[in-house]
Amino acid sequence: MIKDPESFYSPGRRGMFWFKLKKELATLDVVVVAAELGHGKRNHVLSDYTFAVRDESTDELLPIGKAYSGLTDLEIAELTEHFKRNTILDRGRYREVKPDIVLEVAFNSIQPSTRHASGLALRFPRIKAIRRDKTVDAIDTLAYARQLAAEQHHQALS
Repeated sequence: MIKDPESFYSPGRRGMFWFKLKKELATLDVVVVAAELGHGKRNHVLSDYTFAVRDESTDELLPIGKAYSGLTDLEIAELTEHFKRNTILDRGRYREVKPDIVLEVAFNSIQPSTRHASGLALRFPRIKAIRRDKTVDAIDTLAYARQLAAEQHHQALS
C-alpha cells in the first residue's frame, strides 16, 4: 500500500491518496475469443475481452479469464472496429469474435473455476500489451497455465 501520509482514510471511497500495489504472479499470452460492450464512458465500445489458452491435446481454445483494463482509449477504439468486422456471433452487448488478437495478460494468481471451460480462472487480470508480433498459434497452453497454478499452490504451502 502506498499512501499520502497527510491523507485521511475514507472507507469504501476511491481517491488518489491511497494505492494498492499487487504483485504479478506471471503473464500469459492469450487470444481474445469474445468482446463485450463496456460500462460508463465505455458503453459504446467493445472493451471487455474474454480470452483463452490452447488445450494442446485437442487444439481447442479454452477461456481462462476476462479483462477490461490496461489498454488506451485509442487501442480500444481500434480493437472495437476490428472485432465488429470479425464477429462470429452477435448477441447484442456480447460478441464471439474471430480468435486472431493476442494479448499479454498479467495476473496475481490462478484458481480453479467452474465458470471457464479451461477449469481455471486468472485473479485480477489486466492487459499488459497487444502482442501484434504473435499469432494464435503462439499463445500459451493450458498445460503451462496448470503448471503456473501448481507452482503457485506449492509456494503457498511453503
